[in-house]
Amino acid sequence: MLFTTARLYHAKARWYLNLLLLIPDHLHLLIGIDGKAPLSDIVRDFKRIIARTTGIKWQRNYFDHRVRKDESLPEKADYILNNPMRTGFVTRANQ
Repeated sequence: MLFTTARLYHAKARWYLNLLLLIPDHLHLLIGIDGKAPLSDIVRDFKRIIARTTGIKWQRNYFDHRVRKDESLPEKADYILNNPMRTGFVTRANQ
């Protein structure tokens, strides 16, 4: 349901999904937004839908980082994709 809803948000242009990584204790999203709706509203609505349909209990807040002009999306994607190794969930990238 989480992945389906993320793709639906993309299809309806609520966000532009570049990457979604789900690991046992958290979720990473690399998304773009058009700025018409605040990011906090988009995340709140997404979490609410997922909570209602799956029973997932989210933490109250979330951490965001805006990609600045001098940063690259591939760099951020690599950081996210390497997160399971850094946190010890896997020992190599292709697990």
